[in-house]
Amino acid sequence: MEEWVGYKWHEYITRQALGEFPEHAVHLKDEALSLGILFRALGGDPALSLVTAEPRHFRLRRRFLHKLAGTHRKFELAWRDDQNLRLPERVALFPSKSLNRDLYLWLAALAASPQPAEDDWFSGNQAMVHDLLVRWPGLERIYQRLVSHSLQWRPHPEELPPGEAAREEAIRQALIHPGSVNRIPVAGTDPWPVILWLYPSLNQGPANGQVIGDDNTQSSPGGLTKKRKRRQAERVEGFDRDQGLMIFRLESLFSWTEFIPVDRAGDDTEEEDAEAVADDMDMISVSNDRRETSSSIKFDLDLPSEENDDLRLGPGIHLPEWDWRSQSYREKFCCLQPMLARDAQPAELPEPLRRPAKRLQRQFSALKPLKQWQKRQVEGEELDLDACLEREVQNRQRQGAIDQKLFRRCQQSQRDLACLVLADVSLSTETYINNHQRVIDVARDGLQLLSEALQASRDPFALFAFSSRRRDHVRFHHLKGFDEAYTGTIRGRIQALEPGYYTRMGTAIRQATRLLQARPEHQKILLLLTDGKPNDLDLYEGRYGVEDTRMAVQEAHKAGLTPFCVTIDDEASEYLPYVFGSNHYVVIRDPAQLPLQLPKLYLNLTR
Repeated sequence: MEEWVGYKWHEYITRQALGEFPEHAVHLKDEALSLGILFRALGGDPALSLVTAEPRHFRLRRRFLHKLAGTHRKFELAWRDDQNLRLPERVALFPSKSLNRDLYLWLAALAASPQPAEDDWFSGNQAMVHDLLVRWPGLERIYQRLVSHSLQWRPHPEELPPGEAAREEAIRQALIHPGSVNRIPVAGTDPWPVILWLYPSLNQGPANGQVIGDDNTQSSPGGLTKKRKRRQAERVEGFDRDQGLMIFRLESLFSWTEFIPVDRAGDDTEEEDAEAVADDMDMISVSNDRRETSSSIKFDLDLPSEENDDLRLGPGIHLPEWDWRSQSYREKFCCLQPMLARDAQPAELPEPLRRPAKRLQRQFSALKPLKQWQKRQVEGEELDLDACLEREVQNRQRQGAIDQKLFRRCQQSQRDLACLVLADVSLSTETYINNHQRVIDVARDGLQLLSEALQASRDPFALFAFSSRRRDHVRFHHLKGFDEAYTGTIRGRIQALEPGYYTRMGTAIRQATRLLQARPEHQKILLLLTDGKPNDLDLYEGRYGVEDTRMAVQEAHKAGLTPFCVTIDDEASEYLPYVFGSNHYVVIRDPAQLPLQLPKLYLNLTR
């Protein structure tokens, strides 16, 4: 092999034994983008996160300098589960950067292949390799090159005891001719790692304190029960020290049809050095040379008594939820409860918002319907004097046929659109963004300014807010219906909004879709305001919540709606492209700018 030329014999043996050529190392962080594009292009699951693989321990035996010795080694090998695609943090197995890079590309391509039906690791990998090469014959050259070099890296069968030698011969045969070996011989030690294959998932098990099971069952450390006092905290481990460093989520990559320009107001806003606020979920703290475990805190919040709670409008609405694991809907799984603020009093627009509100009203009033007179009509509200005068002239001059279109008719240029604004008022909106304002404060201001602008444009609009506490209590706050005028009563309901519970986003989107579907307008916009990802107490964490929300957004698209998400979550690029599409969301870098940016976004969406 030409790449192995130039190394002295003892250096060759040492490096080959250790599998290390640091001067030719290729790092995952440098290859992540190209690997992600390849993974998606070959049909890989875009919901997976690309993370570094933790080392695995192997008990090996190999002849080194004419001595047969046992050794314990750790290798970073590739594997895939329902949540992550795990690849080595660096590859330095071969004395060539192009070879090490090709190994990354091969592993990403193999991970994009469908999982084999058989559970056997040995036969399953052979089936995956064979199917991949059949579907993409262009990978054959890369694969054969990697096989020939990886065989140089592996121990020779003659260096091993008989049982291990037979096993090594079987592995070599399986690499050269995938599918030609049915079973791997048993030996006393672990087989030398097969770096071109995917390994089984490590059984991590549930983290201590994680809520497991249905929404009405809850496990917590130390036997804590759900009847403990309000805000009894339970710890959920968000990141394991040995679970690797997340590079990025593959869902954040653009697909081929998503390279369409969109005016993302707020994306270019300079980010100020505000006080860092710890998110209540999925926080990962990483230093330069070490990884620190960061835990998330969930609060088991008690619902207020009925006399102190908002008014319930009806018995509740049962809606389905998408379970991505079974690829099916769980019918009537969630109960959405419409709510109306009990003590909201009519209110005026706050003083700090009056000047920007007037400016927006002047700007949006140009969009309101205008009267346009159509002249020379057969029928109409008024006589067309010009047409009548011309007819009289024709009559006196006795010219041919006399025009009978003597009226004019008034027609209004109506904008044929409706907008429903859905605001997330979960517990995280209680977070302070500066010394004076919380997330809920800027959300309320944004709803009021947008309402003042839409009132001037006379576009039909509705306002709702939501939070949740498990699937059986999704709170859907009624602020303004399509048929209600924007008055002091509506302002009072908006100003009465307070942080609620959790974020069962898919259920709220489904109800908003139903309300918008009933509108007669041609263009229907669903505008979602949020500060974080979907989450709830009962299984609605991580991918389950993301997949349900994504399915709800797809349902809205099929219903003819235009869903668009406005968020202040700095980590939104990890999941929103997958949920809404790369052209249907925007991140407001400075949350304090949300009230002013919201009307501008609406203008961009409705032009």
